[in-house]
Amino acid sequence: MADLKAMAESLGFRNARTLVATGNLVFEAEPQPIASIEAQLEAGFAAAFGKHVDIIARDADAWLKLAEGNPFLDGIASEVIVRVMRQPLEPDVLDMLARYRRDERMAVVNGDLWIDFGLKASESKMLPALTTKRLGVGTMRNWNTVRGLAEMIRA
Repeated sequence: MADLKAMAESLGFRNARTLVATGNLVFEAEPQPIASIEAQLEAGFAAAFGKHVDIIARDADAWLKLAEGNPFLDGIASEVIVRVMRQPLEPDVLDMLARYRRDERMAVVNGDLWIDFGLKASESKMLPALTTKRLGVGTMRNWNTVRGLAEMIRA
């Protein structure tokens, strides 16, 4: 995580902090389009670590809105995930994912896909279906991570 922070700071992002070893960064930046931040971080990551990784960025207000939008607050925090999307999903994606669904609860909130896996996400047929090819560029984070990042932003 120290290398990730150093990479972000070398790009001019300030006060970079990580949440444990989750691969998430919270930092300060000059106002600019989110797509520009994503592109800078992707290029910096490739230069520093030798491989491309899709990076999803949100500004503080958008992340806090995402955290406030969890439709499954009654779920087990480690089994509730959100697929944070670069381009918003339409609610009809739930119809496409229905064939992989067993007991999972799903919702699209502000373009991001929330899933409550219940007791065992690792046993779900849903996980292999959540690909970039099917859904577009996105990243999955569990509710504990979403809350932790929101707390870092508020601090």
